[in-house]
Amino acid sequence: MKQNRTLAFKLAVVAISFFPTLAAAQSSPDLDKVLTQLDKASASFKSAEADFRWDQYQKVVNETDVQKGKVYFQRHDHSTLMAADITEPDQKILLFTPDGKIRLYQPRIDQVTEYEAGKNREEVESFLVLGFGSRGHDLLTRFNVKYLGQETVNGASTAKLELVPKAPKVRSMFERIILWIDTARDVSLKQQAIEPSGDYRIATYSDIKLNQKLPDDVFKLRTTSKTKVVKPQ
Repeated sequence: MKQNRTLAFKLAVVAISFFPTLAAAQSSPDLDKVLTQLDKASASFKSAEADFRWDQYQKVVNETDVQKGKVYFQRHDHSTLMAADITEPDQKILLFTPDGKIRLYQPRIDQVTEYEAGKNREEVESFLVLGFGSRGHDLLTRFNVKYLGQETVNGASTAKLELVPKAPKVRSMFERIILWIDTARDVSLKQQAIEPSGDYRIATYSDIKLNQKLPDDVFKLRTTSKTKVVKPQ
C-alpha cells in the first residue's frame, strides 16, 4: 500500500509543481523531427487504450514492486482524461479528469484519495498524459530535452529522449525522465522516471489501440455509499 500511495502522491505533487518557462534553444534536426511528429499526432489524437506494466525499483532495499493493468486516455474538448485500472497485485484506479482532480480509488479499503491541481491543471495534465496525445514542442517549456538516438523496444523502432525538469522542486523528485517514442505511431512505448536517490519507475505499454471507442465507464469511479474520501493537504 505504501508504494501505491507514494506513486499517486508523486504523480500529483510533481505535476502540480510544474510552471511555465520560456523554451530554450535545445533543438537538433533529429530532436526537432521527433517533436514535430508528436505535434502532428497530437492534432488527430482522440483516444488511446493500452496494457501497462509499472516497475518501481527501490534502491535501499534492492527490490522491485510490479503493478499491471490497463490505461486509458481520451481527448475531451481541449483537455485529456486519463484513467489507470490497476489490476495486479490488487485493484486500484487512478483517475484524472478535466476538473483538475487526481483521484486514487482503493476498493479493498473503499477509500478515494483526492488531490487538487487547481490553477495548475494544464501542467498536471501534461505530465500525466506524457507521450499520449501531448504536443512535442510543449515539452521544451518544462524540460531540457535531449535526443539520445534510436532504440528497439519490443520489436518497434523508437526515438529515445531524455527530459530534465526545469523546475527545481520537480527535479528534486525526478532528476530525469527517459521516453521511448514509437516513431511509427508517435506514442510512448516506455518511460523511465529516475529519482535522485537512485529509485526509479519504468512504465511499459503494449497492445496499444489508438482512436478507437472506449468503454463508457472507464472514467468513472465505481464507489459505494460508504466510500471514504481523503484530501491530503
